[in-house]
Amino acid sequence: MKIKIDDIDKKILKLLQHNSTLTFKEIAQKINLSLSPVHDRIKRLEQEGVIEKYVGILNKQMLGVGLTVYSQVTLIRQTREVSEIFDRAILLLPEIVECNFVSGSFDYLLKIVVKDMEEYHNFHQMKLSAIEGVSLINSFFVMSEVKSTTEISL
Repeated sequence: MKIKIDDIDKKILKLLQHNSTLTFKEIAQKINLSLSPVHDRIKRLEQEGVIEKYVGILNKQMLGVGLTVYSQVTLIRQTREVSEIFDRAILLLPEIVECNFVSGSFDYLLKIVVKDMEEYHNFHQMKLSAIEGVSLINSFFVMSEVKSTTEISL
């Protein structure tokens, strides 16, 4: 469901996407609006689900999880039952940071973040390929990250 947001809402959302630790006061100063309307607008955007949550973006390299892998997964059958089994299993795997059901020549596109190739190999063999219904896994290893953002253009 799409909701109506005006230019002021967009300014607030842009600021929060860039830095979710900004205070209501800092946001009010940046958009030249008083504190109360900023507070009310942010609370409304949260209640309506436009703002889902606030997170910190971590530096993967500094945390020693420097390998990002994209995997295309094909299931044995494209049925609701097989997909639901796969979906439930994926939710239990913290190495997978994104999972999308897609159209095309495969069924799912996964983004996986692990320490290194050995950890990915173990993950692939012991967890991902062990999920009931998985037929084929085709993996691509990120050599260099050109752009990474969570900000949505408004």
